Amino acid sequence: MAGMAFRDLKRKFTASVEELDVARLQDRYVGLGLTPIGEAPTREPIRVGGEVKRLLMAPRAGSPTLEVVVSDGTGEATAVFTGRRHIGGIEHGRGMVLEGVAHRERGRLIVLNPAYTLLAKG
Repeated sequence: MAGMAFRDLKRKFTASVEELDVARLQDRYVGLGLTPIGEAPTREPIRVGGEVKRLLMAPRAGSPTLEVVVSDGTGEATAVFTGRRHIGGIEHGRGMVLEGVAHRERGRLIVLNPAYTLLAKG
């Protein structure tokens, strides 16, 4: 037991900030029954979760569109909410679960108008 604790402590001190952030994100979403974003299939229903990394207002076909990029440490998914400029509770660093059918667009995993659940802050 003490050897494992020492190894974990050594890893924390020698890991880069990016490696620690990836490990933190992967640990945060364990036990929620989610598919890792990096393994999410396209063209079939998925349930993924992650921490909000970016929010972007980008018009699509002349309609306001909110894009929310979430990351779980294995990859990123972009939730696209058409006709929305803002959704209450969605903010940088907030955890959320997305459910919908994903597709690839310009190398990004996109979920159009997904069902979503906001997770407790922390």
